[in-house]
Amino acid sequence: MNTDILSQLYTQVLGQKNTEIIELPASGSNRRYFRLLGAQSLIGVIGTCKEENESFIYLANHFKEKNLPVPKVLAVADDYMAYVQEDLGDNILFKAIEKGRLTRSFSSEEKELLIKTIRMLPDVQFAGAVGLDFSKCYPLAEFDTRTIMWDLNYFKYCFLKATGLEFQEDKLEDDFQAMSEVLMRSQSSTFMYRDFQSRNVMLVDNEPWFIDFQGGRKGPFYYDVASFLWQAKANMPDSLRNELINEYIEALRKYKPVDKDYFYEQLRHFVLFRTLQVLGAYGFRGYFEKKPHFIQSVPYAVANLRTLLQEPYPEYPYLSKILKELVEMKQFSDDLQKHTLTVKVMSFAYKKGIPNDTSGNGGGYVFDCRAVNNPGKYERYKPFTGLDQQVIQFLEEDGEILIFLDHAYALVDSSVERYVERGFTNLMICFGCTGGQHRSVYCAQHVAEHINKKFNVKVELVHREQNIEQTFNAKL
Repeated sequence: MNTDILSQLYTQVLGQKNTEIIELPASGSNRRYFRLLGAQSLIGVIGTCKEENESFIYLANHFKEKNLPVPKVLAVADDYMAYVQEDLGDNILFKAIEKGRLTRSFSSEEKELLIKTIRMLPDVQFAGAVGLDFSKCYPLAEFDTRTIMWDLNYFKYCFLKATGLEFQEDKLEDDFQAMSEVLMRSQSSTFMYRDFQSRNVMLVDNEPWFIDFQGGRKGPFYYDVASFLWQAKANMPDSLRNELINEYIEALRKYKPVDKDYFYEQLRHFVLFRTLQVLGAYGFRGYFEKKPHFIQSVPYAVANLRTLLQEPYPEYPYLSKILKELVEMKQFSDDLQKHTLTVKVMSFAYKKGIPNDTSGNGGGYVFDCRAVNNPGKYERYKPFTGLDQQVIQFLEEDGEILIFLDHAYALVDSSVERYVERGFTNLMICFGCTGGQHRSVYCAQHVAEHINKKFNVKVELVHREQNIEQTFNAKL
């Protein structure tokens, strides 16, 4: 279809011709979007599926009647294959929070946008469902067992099989059935947006407006929360996700009472389901249709899946086993290794100089242990190091070094936590004393073991003056 029909619709709305028409970048769908310029800027849409267009137009008109912030459809072609709507601009939430997504450190302004968005979600789900004729939804009116199995098999055939991982299909199907039963216990008469993510939220005067809801249907509200907060490239730290979940729950209470413990328990099943569905879509769009945007998103979705599996899903034993094998496949673990934090912990002698940071990040922490009582001033401890029991006993009975380390642990823990959240790859922590033999060695050894025990990161331990090196690998 050419764009003449859009120009005709523009004239029908404004009584004059448009002066220019610009095609906008393609998204994941097959619809084409255009900006029509002239007396007023409008957005023109040419779709490939009449039923999908009809669904969007119906939903947009219905939501407008409910005073929800969605674009107004202004004119529709007789065959429903094209329409024009108001232009909301170019500012999408995905771009507005780009700095936070890339660094995992979200500014107060970015957090405020996310909070505004997720607090409006219950309005779309509940107020938007009042009087809604779900039979007009496309391609299906309702989220049900059949659609769950479609999505799970989408994952199986378009992603799992494409990786080459072998599995027993009957056992996998048993767990798919079990997941379907868990998800269906949350069915409700609410509008399930289905593709609620930051790319589908426009910002108009810094307020969220919603687009691309034509795939919505009747279904559980958990799905949209999972979709928004665990979108592959959302890259949110757990602390921010939890804050946003609490904001959503508070807004949800306007429409229904909420048991927070049950909410969290049920939500994690939808997060797993949505992650599998997304991987299926990425497999199809990326591996089969060769669209680079989707291939680039795969590592992020696999990283989400890896994190989810840290807390077991006993309801799905065989699926869990296969998914753990999946995330440990070399093609995915190699990519993770590139983005895993490495903490280098060193002991050194001040008289030989502070160690250089070969990562180029400027050296990190340097802790001076010389204020702690020195066993090296006693002849009987001179043959030993901070790794030997005689020195360990001296330092711990004296007690100063334990207080010193408590302070060091607090600083180091907070930095490792934030470095992991922000996707940083290198942190250096050095402990120095006079000879680099007793106090610094004790501290470096204990801090390295502490980090290894508490965090899933790689730790490289170097006792420089003893020429001793030890590596604690991350548990990928």
